Amino acid sequence: MQVDLFDFELPPERIALRPAAPRDAARMLVVEGGALRDAIVRDLPGCLRPGDCLVFNDTRVIPAQLEGTRGEARIGATLHKREGPRRWRAFIRNAKRLRESDAIDFGEGVTAIASDRAADGSFALDFAGDEPVELLLERAGRMPLPPYIAAKRPTDARDADDYQTMFAREAGAVAAPTAALHFTPELLAALEAAGIGHATLTLHVGAGTFLPVKADDTNDHAMHAEWGRIDAATADRLNAVRAAGGRVIAVGTTSLRLIESAAGEDDVIRPFEGDTAIFITPGYRFRGIDGLMTNFHLPRSTLFMLVSALMGLDKMKDAYAHAIENGYRFYSYGDASLLLP
Repeated sequence: MQVDLFDFELPPERIALRPAAPRDAARMLVVEGGALRDAIVRDLPGCLRPGDCLVFNDTRVIPAQLEGTRGEARIGATLHKREGPRRWRAFIRNAKRLRESDAIDFGEGVTAIASDRAADGSFALDFAGDEPVELLLERAGRMPLPPYIAAKRPTDARDADDYQTMFAREAGAVAAPTAALHFTPELLAALEAAGIGHATLTLHVGAGTFLPVKADDTNDHAMHAEWGRIDAATADRLNAVRAAGGRVIAVGTTSLRLIESAAGEDDVIRPFEGDTAIFITPGYRFRGIDGLMTNFHLPRSTLFMLVSALMGLDKMKDAYAHAIENGYRFYSYGDASLLLP
């Protein structure tokens, strides 16, 4: 499909720079069948049915942005995928000043050797020393806010909490699964009281999620791989939910993409551990999920293509036009949509 089909005009003032407070006070556009309905996130128990199950991503964002020097040159690095105990693949700012085997000094006693430059311009970074890389990043790194927020304000202490979900346990993501940012313990208790369950999986979100689609046709776009895991108990539970007539509702496109990677042509979800580069566009047949809660996405992005595959491109363009006209807040710190085909 032509990428231009997924374009739309978004006024810059619709981009949220801070999350709603409290988190479950964010607005939520319910798109169910052919209807649109305005709600707020804490209305969610009344928007779902007893027996449904929400699926959250329990990945934890690491301080994956680093600023350093190679001689006199300033080098920026955004880690996006772990490749070994001390090796991370990274997108590099000022990459023209960096060659394979160069050492980068990130300060605070943190250095890395660049190697294995890839076709997309990324490098592998091998961190020196014996300390766990997680400790090095805590010392020298900063929270990797999305570029459309970072371009408008600096990262600050609030982001260390604001950009983690209440489910964050497994360290390894360089971007938050932002749909889950809307959840609070109080909302989770209300969902449980309404007979709506929840489960977790792990997908370590990479910085590739922010990369623009540069191809003119979706067939020519290559997705970056991300590592994920669904254990056997979770797969069995989600299959049981559907067998009993409940719905599996992914919270976030990361949860959806991993479930769909684990689901077979027979619509059975199986245990999964490894990389996925699944790219979902209109025409895709969903096998493992029955709905999606997600934020509002960038024009021409792979994520807007995904929601268009779930609900239909025309319906999503109508929904986004409604959201823009009615003051919904967009992107990572923005409002939510609940998509029920």
